[in-house]
Amino acid sequence: MMVDEKQVLLLVGSAKRPRSNSQALGVYLCGRLEAEGYRTETALLSRAQRSETGQAELLAASDRAGLIVLAFPLYVDSLPYLVVKALESMADHRRSRDGVAVQRLVCLVNCGFPEAHHNDVALAICRRFAAEAGFRWAGGLALGGGEALGGQSPAARGGMTRHVVEALDLAAAALARGEEVPAEAVQMISRPLIPARLYTWMGGLGWWLQARKHGVARRLGARPYGGE
Repeated sequence: MMVDEKQVLLLVGSAKRPRSNSQALGVYLCGRLEAEGYRTETALLSRAQRSETGQAELLAASDRAGLIVLAFPLYVDSLPYLVVKALESMADHRRSRDGVAVQRLVCLVNCGFPEAHHNDVALAICRRFAAEAGFRWAGGLALGGGEALGGQSPAARGGMTRHVVEALDLAAAALARGEEVPAEAVQMISRPLIPARLYTWMGGLGWWLQARKHGVARRLGARPYGGE
């Protein structure tokens, strides 16, 4: 199957529904690429890998795309199982064929920690995958405090995410020219959405509100296995 350099495949590696922060970031980036004349196809890995038919369709879509955009949330310090499974399938598929085209891979990862550097290991894994599977690494973008997006487009969150929008715009422009994600975009998107102490306080408040909702607010400090 011929690769279409203007075809983009967005792989969404989050299991969250109806709309995840990963999907919101990926959709925005692909929208900017569409403005540059690209076409986008989206695959939700949580859905595509439920059946053999879905997996076959995913591999066929990956064969067509000149550019693959992988958007996923950080799980501890690595990739979610959905993403690992998809990448392993794509690598095996490419090894089973002769004369595969060199396609580009760019990754978008977001985490719940306020600092973006927690995503470094995951991006290093993605870069190594690209080298091992024969993809051309086009760069990676890491966002900290991703929960602040609330599943919405970064363009809809106002001033808090203005630098995220600018970073994705820069990345899309470079990718449309066949270049890698520029260092300026990488640095820009890694800036905290809000101060770390405020983010931590808000996270603690969120936990308390959930605990109160379920009637266990007074048990948050419990240590059932703490011993004497």
